[in-house]
Amino acid sequence: MGKKDPRIDAYIEKSADFAKPILTQLRATVHETCPDCEETMKWSMPHFEYNGLMCGMAAFKHHATFGFWKGSLVMPEGGEAAKDGMGQFGKIASVADLPPKKTIAGYIRKAMTLNEQGVTVARKPRGPAKPVRVPADLSAALRKNKKARTAFEAFPPSHKREYVEWITEAKTDATRTRRLTQAVDQIAGGKSRNWKYER
Repeated sequence: MGKKDPRIDAYIEKSADFAKPILTQLRATVHETCPDCEETMKWSMPHFEYNGLMCGMAAFKHHATFGFWKGSLVMPEGGEAAKDGMGQFGKIASVADLPPKKTIAGYIRKAMTLNEQGVTVARKPRGPAKPVRVPADLSAALRKNKKARTAFEAFPPSHKREYVEWITEAKTDATRTRRLTQAVDQIAGGKSRNWKYER
């Protein structure tokens, strides 16, 4: 038997009035079609799992969305995310904007089968990472601290980019100078910009 998550009850309750019946109907359709699904919150939005992530929904100020984790395999014509909203159904402003319940149930059954079979979606390969442009003041500071320079050169591009963005997004010269000093100290210690949040 499936499992409901009280966080989704709370999510629906605090959603805009227009969204409540949309989310309630989608939730009911998922459970009726897949009684063994389990609810969870991912990325602060309600999702449904059945042998892995299956589908999810969300409410915004003026629209709601619903989509499948393997949308390109579930939906006809590749199921790309709608251009006017996330998910495969675009911006849903009322229950009338939803496809018929029978159609949604068919998509859910297809998503269930894909998850049961362990089918995965082939992801597009990422292109080469863009080179990180290190600002002159950071380069100068790193040249003065051999340990920091060596650590920075060994960082992956993502770690370098985090430091560069943090420094260049400073609104004032004083803030930029302070961040530069902190960055060199952290880099010399071999720490990424967000080291406090790493496990």
